[in-house]
Amino acid sequence: MAQTIGQIALSLILLVGLAPLAEGLLRKLKAIIHSRQGPPIIQPYLDLAKLLVKEDLAPTTSWVWRMAPALCLGATMVVAILTPIGGPPAFGFAGDIIVFIYFATLAAVAIILGAFASGNPYAYIGGSREMMMMLSVEPVMTIALAAGVIKAHALTFDGLLSSPATSAPSISMAVAGVAFLLALQAQVGKLPFDIAEADQEIMGGPFIERSGPGLALYRWALHARLLIFSAVLVSVFVPWPHVGNMALGLLLTLAKMAVVLVLVGVADVVNPRLRIDQSMAYYARIITFVSVGALVLAILGA
Repeated sequence: MAQTIGQIALSLILLVGLAPLAEGLLRKLKAIIHSRQGPPIIQPYLDLAKLLVKEDLAPTTSWVWRMAPALCLGATMVVAILTPIGGPPAFGFAGDIIVFIYFATLAAVAIILGAFASGNPYAYIGGSREMMMMLSVEPVMTIALAAGVIKAHALTFDGLLSSPATSAPSISMAVAGVAFLLALQAQVGKLPFDIAEADQEIMGGPFIERSGPGLALYRWALHARLLIFSAVLVSVFVPWPHVGNMALGLLLTLAKMAVVLVLVGVADVVNPRLRIDQSMAYYARIITFVSVGALVLAILGA
């Protein structure tokens, strides 16, 4: 029991506690590419601390409005302890992949509910865009993980990581990993897929009425999603090389996650924002040709 609690605490520290630091590093990378100094890497922590002590102004008395940020961060924390990082997840159990997908979707639903409860027309637009993006991107993640489930004949992350069929390189897992990587940019709301917020168009979208602690919880959850999905990508789809030492395996996983973060950061800098119809068409092609292709290859045993 003590070991499990320690693993859960470590997962929360690495994937939630250090998430603002990862965001700060991405901001610094963006500044370097733009040939400017940029903010310090601890700036996201300072931003969150400032928001947490500010007054939380509310345009409505709806309980949905008040509970949505806590629901979003809470669901994200559950996802964090279900995420494999350097080994099996801290809180693994039978069918934990299904629960992982459920709570990852619940965090996005909390953003949508909060936007619709605000009564602001720009928030409605942002919430609608978030819903369309969720319906476009979540199937890619689900189908990619389903390819691993079919290969490993297991519904647990532990089964995926320990199965010889998925722990060694294969065509189906490589294609599924590409699909997951292509969906990652939209999952974390980075350019060219920051369509729901779109500050220059709808002024923050679902967060336009947010201030104070509510906005801080939302921002923290979005920062954590970047590390969580990066950890799933490298742990499930790029698990090699395998090392026997747990600490070394964790360091190797963090190094691979750093590579993913660099890719996300560069894509965020060099791409303009897509229109919502362009984004949905893009992910429709990924679902049709990449993720479903990986699923078919997994069924065929490739």
